[in-house]
Amino acid sequence: MNEQTRPATVRVFIALAPPDHAKEELARELGPAYGTHPHLRWNRIEDWHITLAFLGELPAGTVPLLRRPLADLAAGRRPPGLALRGSGSFDDRVLWSGVEGDLDELHTLAADVRSAVRNCGVTFEERPLRPHLTLARARRGDRTSAAEIAEGLAGFTGRRWPAERLHLVGSNAGRGKGPIHYRDIESWALGDGGRTGA
Repeated sequence: MNEQTRPATVRVFIALAPPDHAKEELARELGPAYGTHPHLRWNRIEDWHITLAFLGELPAGTVPLLRRPLADLAAGRRPPGLALRGSGSFDDRVLWSGVEGDLDELHTLAADVRSAVRNCGVTFEERPLRPHLTLARARRGDRTSAAEIAEGLAGFTGRRWPAERLHLVGSNAGRGKGPIHYRDIESWALGDGGRTGA
């Protein structure tokens, strides 16, 4: 992409991502719903994440300012142990899977991430942290699909896993009619502050 076609802004959030085995475990549970509810707008499994701070549209030149503070923050934190559990829906339209485990650590990490972002001079809408993975969205007027699937997933409990990396993510939301895609701008290992070079 050349300079003339690069967007002036980028839609950004900071998140944790479950490892592949945890996503595959949940995807197996969702298997029947993919077949019975193909009309839902299913999020791509590789894009499942737990948002810690949603920053919205930022000037592209602002994003590099976040790298060093987030890298330093990640280095000083141990990975919280998390698991995917249960399901529900927001506004009867957005299907999600819940998160359990070291939730106090997760909330502290999110608060510190948000503080680091504010210290970089970035303003964003403060939203309460509700740890979850967004799985699918129902079309307007469809008030049954998400709730029906959530009910079927209510008893799901995945295996525990360490959230090993902090991700700075960009998305193409609002930039066309296709599905939303996410890409890592950068990510950092949690808890690598004690390591030294060889």
